[in-house]
Amino acid sequence: MNTLIILLAILQSMGVSLGVGSSTLAITNFFVAISDGKIDEGERRMMGIVYIVLRVAMGIILLTTLALSAIQYTQFGPAYFSPFVIGFWVLIVVLFVNAVLMTKHIMPSNIGPALQASSWYTMGIMLALSSLGLYGFSLLAFSVGYAVMITLAVSLVNAIMFLLKAGR
Repeated sequence: MNTLIILLAILQSMGVSLGVGSSTLAITNFFVAISDGKIDEGERRMMGIVYIVLRVAMGIILLTTLALSAIQYTQFGPAYFSPFVIGFWVLIVVLFVNAVLMTKHIMPSNIGPALQASSWYTMGIMLALSSLGLYGFSLLAFSVGYAVMITLAVSLVNAIMFLLKAGR
């Protein structure tokens, strides 16, 4: 059982790493694509490939986190669902819901990419903190930290979009 947990945790970590890196490329591609006011076919194709990689990362994270949660729940019961685990699941849900809303063009472009990036980066930070044994925070601390990340990402994305549009 320990070997399975270790393998799942490694796969989960790889999924998060893949997602953080792909998210960085996705938002960078987005800025480059909108900089001239028109997303051409080549830009659209490259963005499509990055989005496929993001979906793979999301699938890996969902499956590994489900498996880890099921295994750990059988061992620890409801006590397993610490603020860290709940926060991690919140990020997974936000990533999936936001991805669907962006795909359906329901989520505005001044919020969606920033929300996705801040969720990926928060997930990466949480995994880094857990590897250092720093996962004993409250849901309030998680919520405040995540809200700060979202605020910073939305501000930064919108500032960059403004500068790109002004430079045309």
